[in-house]
Amino acid sequence: MYGPSWIEVMVGAVFSVIIGIVLAAAFLIFKPVTQVKELPKEPAVGMVYYIEGSHDSAKARRVVSKLKIFAQGGSIVLNEDEINTAAAPATPAGPPPAPAKGPAAPGKGPAAEADSGEFLTPGAPNFRIHDGELQISVPVRVKYALVGLNQSFLVQAKGTIARQGDTFTYVPDTVYDGSCPLQRLPLATGWVMNKILSAQHVPPELAAAWGRLADVTLEPTALKLTMPKP
Repeated sequence: MYGPSWIEVMVGAVFSVIIGIVLAAAFLIFKPVTQVKELPKEPAVGMVYYIEGSHDSAKARRVVSKLKIFAQGGSIVLNEDEINTAAAPATPAGPPPAPAKGPAAPGKGPAAEADSGEFLTPGAPNFRIHDGELQISVPVRVKYALVGLNQSFLVQAKGTIARQGDTFTYVPDTVYDGSCPLQRLPLATGWVMNKILSAQHVPPELAAAWGRLADVTLEPTALKLTMPKP
């Protein structure tokens, strides 16, 4: 006589499903991927593999001159090693400065970090080109001091580059957060990719040159950037 109504039962069922999806996604996100040199002939069921892109600086000696040509309006072709060398963060010239003594500045500290919502810290990206497909992988650190969370996982996306409006944009076909297939979660793919890509620093002259491109082609092992003919 005093049991829940059908509306309360349905609301409870919906919340149970949502909680189950969130917990399952969290488990898969922090489930480590398996890094290999090449994919096995018989992949293990439920295993997500990762092949890192080459970053041999000896094979990227011309990347600085190529980027200068590109910034000046010239067409270039970049191999995998050149892309990763260009994307690597600069090495600091000296040791990091010692933290200043005294009370923390307003708005700083773990509580402020948690309140700001900026608890995702993307690392340096890695690029791999294989069979005309571009893979972008980024290590991400998740830190939320209020609950003692401090974990890392790998985001890896595979897709192509296509023109959208007046510019060329990376269009992923699959995105994995750790071992979680993010493309199966509505709206999650776009949010994560925007968060990661917006955190990467691109020199203004290269960003401006990218906006003038006439064509972008993913070759079997290289990226071809074509400028308009004069």
